[in-house]
Amino acid sequence: MRSYRFRAVVGDLCGAGVGSAAAFCGRFGGFTPYVLPYLLVSVALPWVWICAVAFNRAYEPRMIGVGTEEFRRVVHAGVALTAATAIGSYVTKTDVARGYVVLALPLVTLLTLVARYLLRRSLNRRRAAGACMRRVVAVGHPASIAELVQLFRRERHHGMDVVAACVPHGDAQGALSGVPVAGDFGDVPLVVDQVRADTVAVLACPEMDGDALRRLAWRLERSHTELVVAPALMDVTGPRIMIRPAAGLPLLHVEHPELTGARQLVKNVFDRLVAAALLVLLSPLLVGLAVAVRGTSPGPALFRQVRIGKDGRPFTILKFRTMRRGSEEQKITMVSDRDGLLFKIRNDPRVTPLGTLMRRHSLDELPQLINVLLGHMSLVGPRPPLPEEVARYGDDVRRRLLVRPGLTGLWQVSGRSDLSWEESVRLDLRYVENWSLTLDLQILWKTWSAVARGQGAY
Repeated sequence: MRSYRFRAVVGDLCGAGVGSAAAFCGRFGGFTPYVLPYLLVSVALPWVWICAVAFNRAYEPRMIGVGTEEFRRVVHAGVALTAATAIGSYVTKTDVARGYVVLALPLVTLLTLVARYLLRRSLNRRRAAGACMRRVVAVGHPASIAELVQLFRRERHHGMDVVAACVPHGDAQGALSGVPVAGDFGDVPLVVDQVRADTVAVLACPEMDGDALRRLAWRLERSHTELVVAPALMDVTGPRIMIRPAAGLPLLHVEHPELTGARQLVKNVFDRLVAAALLVLLSPLLVGLAVAVRGTSPGPALFRQVRIGKDGRPFTILKFRTMRRGSEEQKITMVSDRDGLLFKIRNDPRVTPLGTLMRRHSLDELPQLINVLLGHMSLVGPRPPLPEEVARYGDDVRRRLLVRPGLTGLWQVSGRSDLSWEESVRLDLRYVENWSLTLDLQILWKTWSAVARGQGAY
């Protein structure tokens, strides 16, 4: 972590240095005695920027390396420094070249975000190879620990590696998903020393009440071991959760998801504007693909199918045809119950060679931009289900119909067709519970790399 934080500081310095130099050259062109103060400001700006980023706590170990909070705090630092510059020049009545400020501070912020993103990608690659991981002792009941182990193994970019488990007295034997059970709840500090762990993750269980957690925190404080507690309410994160003290007790307040109102209006406007722009920009590609589909196999270029949208309303989804004629009739003889309600098989004999290529890179889904423009779908959302799937939904799964289905989503950037039915539902429900425009932008950004790799698409 110290090495990563040092590289983050160096990256921020370099980004600020390049940004301030580019702003100076872009605004003034060259050196004259008049611009000497701005030259000095350009030299000092990287160091001032480091202080602003540190003041906004963007170097805290728990904030860097995972999640969007690191980037959000960098943006806050840029906004705060811009506001401080404007207020300072007004109070002191200093004539500041507005063109320089407008160029320098946004550019410094942008280059810092790019540097942090590249550093994050490098860290994720190292964590995928098993390096730079936190050694975690999981404390809880066996079923919860097994689920946590599988989750951390699937999403290694979080940097958590469960190396030992502590379970209630009487269950302390064997192993859970390959992780040895090293003791019971009273043995946690000893287990931490034995396996050289730096983090203890306590899962929701009645035995670990407030008094037990407080005593455990006191014992772990001596070895500077980090203590993290997983709440019983899963898959709820971000701005919906806030800790507010009441009568000396830290209460976890959980807000209801905002499924209507101004934020949804902004999302709808954003979706339609982006869809219209993409349809215009990609129109040559769309025409070329339509001609290729018609020319390589008999049948129409577009495939139309009824799907279920928001609040259970049916709509007709548009896709480029990737299968031969009569494929829907053949599906009846190929349906397998091995994966819940999803019907996806590798090397489907009904798919044309061109269809295989389009599916690998999701080119067949581009006509769904028309569905987004018409308001049937969103750019980001749950997977659009078939009517026969919805007919078999339970009450929990039906919650994914509270928002519009998406052209992409968490399922698209987390494995696509390689996901099981249960995992696909879990990701869709996580999106419904934690939707935000920031999350949408993050998913859209990750979609490009997922589509380029073509992994999990068939």
